[in-house]
Amino acid sequence: MAKDPSEHIKEFWAEIPRMNEDHLGTIRDWKNVQVALEDEVLWLKGFTDEQADSPALRQLPDFVLYELRNGLLFRKDALVPSKKVRTALLWNRIDKFLCLTFPIANHNFFGIDRKIEVKLVPGQDEHPATALLCPMAEIRKSLITVPKFKLERLDWIVIDDQALFIGTPLLGFPGKTYWSKDGHLLPAGFDFEFKNLSLLLQEKYNADSEAWLLWNEDGSVLSLNKNNFRNLSLSSFRLTEKSQEWM
Repeated sequence: MAKDPSEHIKEFWAEIPRMNEDHLGTIRDWKNVQVALEDEVLWLKGFTDEQADSPALRQLPDFVLYELRNGLLFRKDALVPSKKVRTALLWNRIDKFLCLTFPIANHNFFGIDRKIEVKLVPGQDEHPATALLCPMAEIRKSLITVPKFKLERLDWIVIDDQALFIGTPLLGFPGKTYWSKDGHLLPAGFDFEFKNLSLLLQEKYNADSEAWLLWNEDGSVLSLNKNNFRNLSLSSFRLTEKSQEWM
């Protein structure tokens, strides 16, 4: 009698400690994979054969892959089962489960229920500064001495009582410098704790690249619409200063 073809279809499950949840960002675009939470363990299922053999899984810390056979979980290629299959789990698609968020709530900042805390840490590499945040009070007297051609190379925007300049070369004003990465403006000397978050955050919150995401060292972020930036000139500075009643 012919065998049932379904007997040859493998179903893979996996588990990873919940404390390592942020590492799943590397496979977040595998939308066929489902995730469920059980105490301090995350269960995953729905991997294709190709995904099950992917280096992306082998690099995940404390990640265990199983093959489901007759209600039992076998480590990949093992002959003896390790666990019984889990039941009564609430499953969700991995990209829905891993809702990347920002830790500080503010009317100017993103505010979504936290799943992964975005952290900035001191970086190992040096990067050229492409943005400068200066107090408006520090700019008034110095700006009139800057040649016009240097101003025209910069765009700027006002943030409360500060001005953010973007472009190169930057002016020699006192302030805080930033470097650009995938549409983010990161404080000089800092980078994301997990490098893969950079593009994932852009895809989720700035897919149209219409904004700069300006970060603080504490992980808070401000979205700045690029259409609100203006070319820097002495007249534009004076008009803005007057409208904001800084004169």
